[in-house]
Amino acid sequence: MNDTAKKHNIQTNNDSPVIERRKRPLCSCIDSALQRFFTDLDGHQPPQDLYQMVLSEVELPLLKSVMEYTRGNQSKAAEMLGMNRSTLRKKLEKYGLQD
Repeated sequence: MNDTAKKHNIQTNNDSPVIERRKRPLCSCIDSALQRFFTDLDGHQPPQDLYQMVLSEVELPLLKSVMEYTRGNQSKAAEMLGMNRSTLRKKLEKYGLQD
């Protein structure tokens, strides 16, 4: 493994760089996705309300993952997320994640 690969936690697998996802911070994943999004705009007008768009894109998988992790226990999920159960229930309903 070369020094650059070591510095960026990159492993080589059949001469193909593979980033160890467990060592990659969540913010870098979001940064990569946003960079691709802006590149893909390719001169088209950027969307309005980008902040809300990004939050809604992140919120759904977050809720799904936490509900799966807590095996559907809304009290535990709400505690993990730092919100009260009624707020969590509203969000689950919004995304069609209610049982």
